[in-house]
Amino acid sequence: MTEHEHVRVAVIGSGFGGLGAAVRLRREGITDFVVLERASGVGGTWRDNSYPGCACDVPSHLYSFSFAPNPDWPRAFSGQEHIRAYLEHVADVHRLRPHIRFDSEVERMTWNPERLRWDIETAGGSLSADVVVSATGPLSDPKIPEIPGLDSFPGKVFHSARWDHDYDLTGKRVAMVGTGASAIQIVPAIQPEVGRLTLFQRTPPWVMPRMDRAISGAERWLHRRLPITAQARRGLLWGIRELQVQAFTKRPNELGFVERLAKKNMARAVKDPALRAKLTPDYRIGCKRILLSSEYYPALTRPNVDVVASGLREIRGNTLVAADGSEAEADAIVFGTGFRVTDMPIAERVVGADGRTLAESWKDGMESLRGASAAGFPNWMTIIGPNTGLGNSSMILMIESQLNYLADYLRQLDALGGRAALDARPSAVHAWNRRVQDRMRRTVWNTGGCTSWYLDAGGRNTTIWPGTTSEFRRATRRVDLAEYEVLRAPDAQESADRTELPEVTA
Repeated sequence: MTEHEHVRVAVIGSGFGGLGAAVRLRREGITDFVVLERASGVGGTWRDNSYPGCACDVPSHLYSFSFAPNPDWPRAFSGQEHIRAYLEHVADVHRLRPHIRFDSEVERMTWNPERLRWDIETAGGSLSADVVVSATGPLSDPKIPEIPGLDSFPGKVFHSARWDHDYDLTGKRVAMVGTGASAIQIVPAIQPEVGRLTLFQRTPPWVMPRMDRAISGAERWLHRRLPITAQARRGLLWGIRELQVQAFTKRPNELGFVERLAKKNMARAVKDPALRAKLTPDYRIGCKRILLSSEYYPALTRPNVDVVASGLREIRGNTLVAADGSEAEADAIVFGTGFRVTDMPIAERVVGADGRTLAESWKDGMESLRGASAAGFPNWMTIIGPNTGLGNSSMILMIESQLNYLADYLRQLDALGGRAALDARPSAVHAWNRRVQDRMRRTVWNTGGCTSWYLDAGGRNTTIWPGTTSEFRRATRRVDLAEYEVLRAPDAQESADRTELPEVTA
């Protein structure tokens, strides 16, 4: 990267969002772009999360780009290694590697109002860009709770997303902290080899059977020879999940039937009434993400596993003390405690038009226009932004909708001509978010009686989309210029540096 390199578009991150953006740019005829990646390889969360048992809980044929179908998925629910290989394949087939700058973590980016561009400082050098696409993803920066005594723990400590493969767990006393999507995969994977496994469970999850199976050679042959069969499979998987949305967003009480199925699933594997009581949630299913596993409950019944139905309170040497006062000895602690979702570190490094960071702008909660644009941050767009997450379907569907929005955003800039930028109007951002939050009020994520990572510190749901993926696709099909201010470079206009368009009201 040269000292004064300038590109039309800088994409941050090379996971699904970043690679998808890069492919879309090339398909739009844009080749003047770079992908800034902090690591030494592509893959995003599917590169970072390589813990034992890591796999996706969305069916393979739905968890892939529509423009890059994979007829050779080996299983109905693919493992981490297969998904990462798929992303490597996308990078190769679509000739993205010449655009990728590895080991180039973004340290700071600042909007330059005089030149209408972003000045970007990275670990690999400096550059500038007309447009920035932030595709860092919400599941990229691990969160480890502050626990008294953790710094003095004499054993091994790591997060599930930073698994230490050089550390041998065989025969060790291992503490697993957390019971989220990672933990329920790790527990059955490591249980047979550890000496003792203690699971610190603050809140039990709802767990349904994982209907996984190998995809036969005949199926893969058919998908290769007749791609329409893979498209039909994908369409069926999508349609089923679209039909489920109403129960999550409008009629949470209908989820009672699913709760009964989940309890039967637990009862088949867990015969001990006391253990079942520990593992039974006291909130509506769906309030937290419904987890899929056919091995988790059986693993918890093994003689070398203890379930502590309480969070980890403090650590005294090798002794871990739970909030209920119970104690356990450990040689290693594995944190499956999630990520910095509502306070993403990248927001601290983005400095907007008024000199404030994105984190300062979002101090009362994240909000953006159509999950993409933040007021005061011209020509900056995020992939998987506020209120674009899903509780029951594939995030790739949402990413592709945002790529449609990005493509039209760039077309609008071209149509404006000259040196121009678009800045989301605060009125438009607030109007969009009022509508989203109004719809959120009756969803299971807000009314289900749980505390989840979907909610920010103020208790507001700033992560989930309260509708179907098809609704979101319609909402992001086109950029409405009335929702933006058009900025012009100071020397490009005779009388003003802003072209005003009609205000947007709720």
